Formats: sequence, structure tokens, C-alpha cells
Amino acid sequence: MSLISNKEILIFHAIPAGRFSRWTTYFLIITIGSFLIAVSSKVQVPFYPVPMTLQTMTVLMLGMALGWRLAGATLFLYLVEGALGLPVFAGTPEKGVGLAYMLGSTGGYLFGFIIAAMVCGWLAERGWGYNFISTATCMVIGNLLIYGFGLFWLGMTFGWDKPLLEWGVIPFLWGDLLKIIIAALVMPLAWKISVKH
Repeated sequence: MSLISNKEILIFHAIPAGRFSRWTTYFLIITIGSFLIAVSSKVQVPFYPVPMTLQTMTVLMLGMALGWRLAGATLFLYLVEGALGLPVFAGTPEKGVGLAYMLGSTGGYLFGFIIAAMVCGWLAERGWGYNFISTATCMVIGNLLIYGFGLFWLGMTFGWDKPLLEWGVIPFLWGDLLKIIIAALVMPLAWKISVKH
């Protein structure tokens, strides 16, 4: 019996069944997912007012595609890779690596990735992601969770008297809005293509 049997998980519609054992399939999904997150953290797109990475979009879309269990495992592996000193985070190795980097200003966002991906995965397992509105709403919820954990960490680290919104939210809003729109167009299309096969 499969540990993950929910038919609302996109990844199991997109990959051929029976090619690998169940656990080998899970291992490959989690490993490839953590690699995609690492790569997306390095991709910088010129944007206003700050350059945009594809990381949050990748994290949340993987959450929706993998379901909450595999998404949680994927993000956990990603953070373990970073804690071990692999340069998987944005700005690494230039801005440091390992636990020192994770305990810096971005620590809250990194932890928020796990929660946001799992919540998006949980919602996707309940039918969110078939159309533009539900996907966009799911992505907004995921982004709010990431912002929430990020701001809480910034406040605890630098003090609540600092301009936390100006540091940790406002510069990223336009980029995140664009990524939400892209995801809301791509996810329903991916469902349509996958279900046809």
C-alpha cells in the first residue's frame, strides 16, 4: 500500500507509474525537488525595485505539485543541505554558508518555506490548483506565511523598532505578484496536460 495515495497530487499524474519502486520514486522526487529549489535561488531576474529570484515560486509550486508530505520532505532536505554547508541558498557562498547563514537575516524565510510549501500542498490535495483563482489564492496564502515567518525572525533578530516591512516585504511585492500570476497560469495547465496522459 502506498504511503501517499491521494489522487489530487499532480506529480503522480505527471510521472509514469511502475517504473521505479514506491520508495525510489519518493527519493527521486524529493532529491530533484531540493535541486530545483537550489537552482531557483540562484536565478536572478532584473526587476523593480530589487532583482527577483524564482525561489518562492518554485517552493510554492512544488508544494502544490507534490502534496504536503513530499513537499515537507523536499524542503527539509533542502534545509539540511544548506545546514551542511552546501551553497544551496541565495547569496551562498558569497554571504556565508551553513548554520551561520541560516541564522542570519533570512532564517525566518527559510523556515517559512517548509510551512508554506506544506500548506500549499495540503490545499492542493483538496482541489486547489485546478483553476486560476484557487491557484492564485493558494500562492497568496503561501507568500503570506513566508512573509510572516520572515518578519517575525527579522523582528526577533534586529528589533521590532526597525522598518521591518520596508526591509522584508515591500521590495518583493511586485516580483511576488508576477510570480503568483505565472503560477496561477501554469498550474491549471499542468493539471490539464497531466490528466490527459
